[in-house]
Formats: sequence, C-alpha cells, structure tokens
Amino acid sequence: MSEALAPAPSVSCPSQNCPEPEPDNQASLCPASRTVGTRVDLITVKALLKGTALRRLNGKTYRFCPEPGCDVVYFDREAGSVFEEHDLEVRIGQKKSEDPIPLCYCFNLTVADLRSDITAQGKTDIPAMIAAEVKAGHCACEVKNPQGTCCLGNVNKALKRLELDRSKTETPGQ
Repeated sequence: MSEALAPAPSVSCPSQNCPEPEPDNQASLCPASRTVGTRVDLITVKALLKGTALRRLNGKTYRFCPEPGCDVVYFDREAGSVFEEHDLEVRIGQKKSEDPIPLCYCFNLTVADLRSDITAQGKTDIPAMIAAEVKAGHCACEVKNPQGTCCLGNVNKALKRLELDRSKTETPGQ
C-alpha cells in the first residue's frame, strides 16, 4: 500500500505510531463535517443559544464549526454535545450565502452594508469604524459574535471578495 493513501494524522491515525496529541485533534473536528473547529468560550455559547437549547447545554469545551455547508455551529465531542443553526438566536454569517449575511454582530453590520458603501463611494470605512469602536472598548465580541472573537478578519475577507467581484465586472472585455 502506498503511504500517500493513508489518512492524515490530524484526521485519524490507525497505526500504533500516532502522535501524542491525537485525541485533541479528534476532539477539534466537527462531528458532521470533520472541519477543524476553533475553541469558543462557554459564555459565547450560553449567550447565543435559544432557551430550549440552553437547557441541553452539558459540555464545557465547545468549538465553533465555520464550514458553510454544515448545520453544526458548536460542539463538544467529549460531552457529545452539538448545537446547530436552529438552536441559536442569530444567523451565522460564515454559513450563509444569501442576504442578510451578518459580519459584525456588535454593530449590526452585514455584507450588504459593505456592498452598499462600495457601490455608493467606491470604498468603505466600515473596517476602520469597527477598529475604532473596538479600540474604544465598545464591542462585545465574546458574547455577540458566534465565533467568540473579533469580526474584523471576517469583515476584511468579505471586503476583499466584494472588491475582487467588483474589479471583475468593471474590467472591460478584451
């Protein structure tokens, strides 16, 4: 058998020579999509779950699954605890492709807001405004953003996609 066909150690390791961190690697994989989930504080999970879902909370170490095609949002594999999109009070921007696509949960900004600024002005000041508000201590990312972290990375990523799409449509055909 070719070693190229063996599963990557971070996903599974059927041999006796597994690296020591293997259990942590498995714990970080979404049970549905097998995407690596990022750790999220319990306060974030508690803040965003609907009441019926909150009553099912039994994990301690949750991860956020960013995979767009996956319904799972939070999971704790050790506790066997999984929460899907319908269990949350908010839309998960990273999992949506149709408006409204939330980007900044603290200041209620969407991809449509970025698009509108770019269309009207050719640019947007939204990332700078968010950065200023964060610096001023006016954000609550740890409880409002489903991934439990600052949204600026997602905002900048969406902005680059919009600018790329705009440059493609404005480039004259040759």
